[in-house]
Amino acid sequence: MADTAAGVRAPSAPWADDPLAYLLAPHAGDEFMARLYEREPLIIKRDDAKRYAPLLSIEAIDRLIAGVDLHEGQIDLANAHRTVDRSEYISSNGFIDRGVIARQFQSGSTIILQQLHQMDSTLSEFCRAVEHVFSCHVQTNIYLTPPNAQGFKTHYDNHDVFVLQISGAKAWRLYNVSVDTPYRGEAFNSSVHKVGDLREEFVLEAGDCAYVPRGMMHDASTAGEGPSLHITVGFIVRTWAELMLEAVSEVAVKNIGFRRSLPPGYTHRDFDRKAAAEEFRRLARAIGDEANLDASLDLMIDNFIRSRVPDTSGAVVDAARAVKPKDRFQARAFTPWRLADDGDVLVLIAPGGDIDFKPEDRDTLERALTGGPFKLSDLPGADEDMIRKLQAFGLVARI
Repeated sequence: MADTAAGVRAPSAPWADDPLAYLLAPHAGDEFMARLYEREPLIIKRDDAKRYAPLLSIEAIDRLIAGVDLHEGQIDLANAHRTVDRSEYISSNGFIDRGVIARQFQSGSTIILQQLHQMDSTLSEFCRAVEHVFSCHVQTNIYLTPPNAQGFKTHYDNHDVFVLQISGAKAWRLYNVSVDTPYRGEAFNSSVHKVGDLREEFVLEAGDCAYVPRGMMHDASTAGEGPSLHITVGFIVRTWAELMLEAVSEVAVKNIGFRRSLPPGYTHRDFDRKAAAEEFRRLARAIGDEANLDASLDLMIDNFIRSRVPDTSGAVVDAARAVKPKDRFQARAFTPWRLADDGDVLVLIAPGGDIDFKPEDRDTLERALTGGPFKLSDLPGADEDMIRKLQAFGLVARI
């Protein structure tokens, strides 16, 4: 898959040139990936209160709650000292009761905005940039906690997170890992997972950041006299286990041995497992001999690309403008794509789905999507409709 980091982006975005540095600086990204990622926490203290201010503010949250008909699943309340049921703030029609939300916040409950990047273009752009670095789905949950309050009891997350402190301050406590690198299905259960020894305590102030790997127990409460606002940036990764399962599926489709039924009587208590054990070993060897990394990895890459949300900003506004000879375009930054041959069709696998082209368009598309700025005359064989199609699906933008 081509590197598409260079391209059209919001010129004012502080994360545009290096999303990982925006999260980690002054720590080196290479060291983080090699030594800490999925292994150890990292606390980054800065004297830069405005660092993450471009992403969000309490005032923006206030306007959102007051002006948008948020519904169940978009906003939640949490209080470590008592259970807050959704029925307390969700009306019978499924929308929030704004007054109850505000009153609950006054009374010590944390406001949680789930997946706000789906509604906010700045957060959406930020997530796309971080996804380009980590090759995984990146999401944001927003936590606004009133003074002297705590949203959740001690727990772990089953996905890695970066915590970006936007305003106010929050006191964090990290404990020993309860489950080492849990799968997505291994959710925290207070009756099963016990809190380990206290490992570290720290306070995040505006502009600070913390990385907490999945499985690490933690809790947090506001520090200081004001409310705390932070963004939790969550990483929903694909694992080696998923890749191996896909590879096994590919082998099983082609190797008839996997299609055969288990031996009659295998459920009986006196079933002799010797022959079954030998067949199991034979099939396991077949996986090792026939499993194909490229085919399985390409499938996972394609599914990841298709599941991304395209950045089509400007496409509707620009739709009525003709493509003139002097007009310049460029591929959008951080937009994943892949070209694949499918018989008589060249398929451009892109965020949101596939786009069909003619096989002879390959070189032209490669130039449009990997090179620098271009005009229509720079693309051999291209016409206005091709440019407009790439615009419509968020792959290139006018500059």
